[in-house]
Amino acid sequence: MLSYDNVRDIIIFSNFTDEMLDKVIPHLDIMHYEEEDIIFQEGDPAERMFFLKRGKILLEKRISDKISFAIGAVKPGFSFGWSAVMGEDAAYSSMTVCAEPCQVYSIRAEKICNLLNSDHEMAFHFHKRLMWIIKNRLDHRTSQFVTVLRNHPDIESLI
Repeated sequence: MLSYDNVRDIIIFSNFTDEMLDKVIPHLDIMHYEEEDIIFQEGDPAERMFFLKRGKILLEKRISDKISFAIGAVKPGFSFGWSAVMGEDAAYSSMTVCAEPCQVYSIRAEKICNLLNSDHEMAFHFHKRLMWIIKNRLDHRTSQFVTVLRNHPDIESLI
């Protein structure tokens, strides 16, 4: 079984009390993936939420049968598969590919949703950290988008 120290470096759990972690830890599964393993595909049912302990995960979007591109990367301590907390019939919005061997903690969607519904203080801390992560990812993507626009030859002449 995982200890408090094993999960404290997962950002979403970093401000959980020991009592909150006592509720979560028994439901966390430890998973191992190799480089180039696909954890889930875009459109798959969102049955689990994931927390990267070691390695690097690429979030990808497929634009054709032959072409996909990375829209982001997940580093240790961060989470992915957020769709799992969106409720029934939720689906993943991107594909995840391991850029290197990875160790991942995972929890089933029904378990995390039940825990958050039954402990509102835990839900508050969980969603507060999740919003911080989402804001940082959105800020990063916005910065990347602005850089692409600034460097586009047609727009560069206007600037």
